[in-house]
Amino acid sequence: MDWSTWHDQYDSADSWMARRLRTVQAQIHAALSKAPAGGLKAISICAGEGRDLLDVLADHPRSDDVQARLVELDPRNTAAALERIGRAGLCQVEVVTGDAALIDRYEDVAPADLVLVCGVFGNITEADIERTIGACSQLCKTGGTIIWTRHRAAPDRVPLICEWFHVQGFELQWLSPVDAGFGVGVHRFVGTPQPLRRGTRLFEFVGYDVLRQTAAAEVLGRGNPTPQDRREP
Repeated sequence: MDWSTWHDQYDSADSWMARRLRTVQAQIHAALSKAPAGGLKAISICAGEGRDLLDVLADHPRSDDVQARLVELDPRNTAAALERIGRAGLCQVEVVTGDAALIDRYEDVAPADLVLVCGVFGNITEADIERTIGACSQLCKTGGTIIWTRHRAAPDRVPLICEWFHVQGFELQWLSPVDAGFGVGVHRFVGTPQPLRRGTRLFEFVGYDVLRQTAAAEVLGRGNPTPQDRREP
């Protein structure tokens, strides 16, 4: 999977990816608008080109309040994000080219008011989804918002993801309808932030295409294909 050209699908206004992006952006806008007065912190895990957060900050009235860190492995994507930041004059937004699965990347930004885990849960194993959700109490402040995405192809794991968040002290605020063609969830953290445990790896990025091949191979009893050596988009 080429995670740079993958973003081209966002440019087709009627594509499911473009519709999902607009949905995520609307939820980011709402979360920032509802946030308490004063400085805000935001984290984006596997940020890609940062279109979700950056395009909202470009014209949101609270943009100057937001200190954000976007972490993404592909340097082509981070270059595109930096161009967006430059055009919008978002001087408090930082882009890190590196492994977003390492929790250390967020040490001096966490706990944050807004945490984005978009484009991640459909590309990692279920065990890693649960592990990542379990670590979100280290990333999100009390009263903070987490926004995540996941496809709804069978087996639909969106209900299970919601349950995992509930167990970790996150209250569901909004969930996209089943017939939307994608899953977007918004949760508010009502628990107590936990100290960030340095050295923790949240997940291994496998990729949606490899996961589907693995599932198909298991159904046919042919074993598992070898995952690509990738950790994030």
